[in-house]
Amino acid sequence: MSSVFETVNSEAESLPRSGSPSSTYDSAFNIGTPATPSSTLFSEDLRSLLQNVSNDEIILVTGGLGFIGSHTTLELLKAGYHVIVIDNLSNAYESVSERVYLLANQYHEEKGTLMPALKYYNHDYQDIDALISLLKGYQTPSWGTSKSRIAGVIHFASYKAVEESIKEPLKYYSNNVCGLVSFVRILEDFGIKTFIFSSSATVYGTLPSSGVPLREELCVHKPETFEVNEGVWKTSQPGSIGITNPYGRTKWMCEAILADIAASDPEWTIVALRYFNPIGCDSSGLLGEDPRSIPTNLLPVIVKVMTGQYTELSMFGSDWDTADGTAVRDFIHVTDLAQGHIAALDSAIKGRLRENFRTFNLGTGNGHSVLEVIKTMQTASQMDLPHKAADRRAGDVGYCVAAADRSLDELQWSARKTLADACADICNFLKISGLTN
Repeated sequence: MSSVFETVNSEAESLPRSGSPSSTYDSAFNIGTPATPSSTLFSEDLRSLLQNVSNDEIILVTGGLGFIGSHTTLELLKAGYHVIVIDNLSNAYESVSERVYLLANQYHEEKGTLMPALKYYNHDYQDIDALISLLKGYQTPSWGTSKSRIAGVIHFASYKAVEESIKEPLKYYSNNVCGLVSFVRILEDFGIKTFIFSSSATVYGTLPSSGVPLREELCVHKPETFEVNEGVWKTSQPGSIGITNPYGRTKWMCEAILADIAASDPEWTIVALRYFNPIGCDSSGLLGEDPRSIPTNLLPVIVKVMTGQYTELSMFGSDWDTADGTAVRDFIHVTDLAQGHIAALDSAIKGRLRENFRTFNLGTGNGHSVLEVIKTMQTASQMDLPHKAADRRAGDVGYCVAAADRSLDELQWSARKTLADACADICNFLKISGLTN
């Protein structure tokens, strides 16, 4: 059984297709691998290969070459799923697909297991013609009807910058909300009704300011009764409370749309995963966070300081109601986050969810302040990181930490890696990339 990695480029796609972060990174990646163009690499016919693999479940991943998407694609391949990636490279690089393939292949060689197939399509998930053409290629006859061989979808293809969403709300509503509606409608036409949605802790709005961990029942899409304390019950009503930016509103709207779809059709199984603050990178150092756009999250900005691209770090708000005055966040290692998607997907496919629409927090349940993160990274890197206080940003909150009980109880998933692990892995990524000594 041979494995397959194949790239398919949409004729309509005009975005650049290259841009590896550094030559050192490429040389590390290409050890023992000829510099063959990805369009001809492992060019065997995908479908014939899939028929020979014991686990024949195919997962479609939109935005699968981005930071979280690429790590999830890697974990899917490790778990034995075949993966189809759609990515328009608006915030990623095509070379990421090769790194994901290499790491997954190494994993299966070490385990002595079969390497699943990976196929990448270079187009926007909103390109209806390209999407329909793709999905038709994975239909098989079944008693006079067509059935898709795609078992489920993980959807990452959203814009995600809070500040940008405030400046360009229509861009966010168009891609994140309108795009989702069209996308799900087409999936339904092809009978693909297992859907994992990339949501966000921003759906909790101003609730984080309460200073207590956020539980899923605080933001619901139908009335939900839960136990607050022993013998004390509360009922949450559907709606949102004080969402502070258009990005957060798009995530809440998408959740509401998906909840309504699930309520209307029991054949759908939908999970909305509410991320807290993903950080870190794969421990190999070959896969990390390298966005095309200007970073706005804390750790990518710290990396810019470490590599000399920024002279100092601005801490937005030093007067929050926290122990040291800087904002507190629940930072989750991206590998833990990716494995949370595998747990959710597995539960959805095997019918273990309590309802056919279910939300889960993906966080650690612990908070760290901006100053704590800076100090931890300084320890890991043995570098001084200049930083200064700055005004609060529009749309920010001072405290945001997950309650992680539901994910543990229902998905049997919990975060394992620490803030120190994440910082060490970032340092390893930068060293292998040749960006630091």
